[in-house]
Amino acid sequence: MRVALDLVKSGEADACVSAGNTGALMAISRFVLKMLPGIDRPAICAVLPTMQGHVHVLDLGANVDCTPEHLVQFGIMGSSLVSAIEHKERPSVGILNIGEEDIKGNDVVKKAADLLKESGLNFVGNVEGDGLYKGDAEVVVCDGFVGNVALKASEGLAQMLAAFLKQEFGRNFLTKLAAVVALPVLRRFKARVDHRHYNGASLLGLKGIVVKSHGSADAYSFCHALERAADTVRNDVLSRIAERVTQQQPIQEAA
Repeated sequence: MRVALDLVKSGEADACVSAGNTGALMAISRFVLKMLPGIDRPAICAVLPTMQGHVHVLDLGANVDCTPEHLVQFGIMGSSLVSAIEHKERPSVGILNIGEEDIKGNDVVKKAADLLKESGLNFVGNVEGDGLYKGDAEVVVCDGFVGNVALKASEGLAQMLAAFLKQEFGRNFLTKLAAVVALPVLRRFKARVDHRHYNGASLLGLKGIVVKSHGSADAYSFCHALERAADTVRNDVLSRIAERVTQQQPIQEAA
């Protein structure tokens, strides 16, 4: 990891993609590459499938405890990433909460929501857990504790549903026959929810491009992590984040 990150810092490499330990990668990346001006902490940003397409969620485990200002920074970074890669001028940003009403949530989340309203981002308000997959927002921010629990719960649910389908279709001759008939639909369903297609979480906020691949990634999955890193480089995400943070600082200081 250190060798790869040193190559990024020296400019010999445009990005680092690693399937190693997440904590070690985050710590070494922060030590070697340092943070972008105006960003206090790096955040892990990953893509999840939704009924509307997909959503970028951050943070997914780098920061267990966050201040409202950190969550605003996550919103800026996530919005900049989506704007650059998907060429959307003002992607929608939401904050993960236990209800859609403004009075819901703890003090940190409510204060962060107030700051996001004043941030100039396309803030659409609170997003509940089910709203992640309904596509209520294109970027959803949360602290790393909540984000990691939501991610792992989602992965567990997907594995459980796949196991249930396999059990039911293999129950007897008729269900096996039904499985053969339904095979084209099942294959399309699998392709839409295949976690390998979404492999590669960006470590945003650093002075360099770093993408974390799942440790158990196969060749197909790791290829998507490489593609994510390449897209981030091609679309100059670092400069876009730095520019947006610079624009944001006068607003935060005035507040």
